Amino acid sequence: MRTGDHTRCRKATGSAYASNLFVAVDQLTWDAGEEHVRRYELPEARYWSHCFCDVCGSSVPWLSRTGKAYIVPAGTLDEDPGIRAGRNIYWGSRAPWYLHASELETFDEGPPRR
Repeated sequence: MRTGDHTRCRKATGSAYASNLFVAVDQLTWDAGEEHVRRYELPEARYWSHCFCDVCGSSVPWLSRTGKAYIVPAGTLDEDPGIRAGRNIYWGSRAPWYLHASELETFDEGPPRR
């Protein structure tokens, strides 16, 4: 099975999509742990890579192949970044089972037992 960049987001995250922030290279500095970052690239992937911590396996920011930006997995942030999602990309190739969040019931905690 050939996996394109658009479906690789689902494979890498195990979810319907990947939420990423794009940050200019000069706007991101590592406080600690950069030596633990490991990078995985598929030669045929046009844009995307996957970086992870070799201690805990968590996703971590990674430098784009062009070297112009860091891609920061939004789910790894501890605090509100102060920005909101601006667009859905690759919408045409979304998972067939995916429903937009506005189409779903919402609960502040787990759903009531039925």
